[in-house]
Amino acid sequence: VALIRVEQIAPFPNKSLTVEFAKYPNADVVWCQEEPKNMGAWTFVAPRIEDVLAGLDGKSSRPIYTGRVESASTATGFFKVHMREQNHLVATALGA
Repeated sequence: VALIRVEQIAPFPNKSLTVEFAKYPNADVVWCQEEPKNMGAWTFVAPRIEDVLAGLDGKSSRPIYTGRVESASTATGFFKVHMREQNHLVATALGA
């Protein structure tokens, strides 16, 4: 499992991601975030990652989203539910 952590999204790191993604042409590209899908960076980064992938000859053409489902709230309010969601999104992101 190769992990690429994106620390800064503006300006978007097109060149850096192109170099890193090119090293793993057969990899699935997964965007993992703790925030619900309608919050956080997903809607900003998804089209930009697609642009980077379009310039490469790799397996992935679109990033896969893994994270919490869309929600009006950033948290469930229940620790057990939060931990279950957290464990699921991390396992999904790492392909477990």
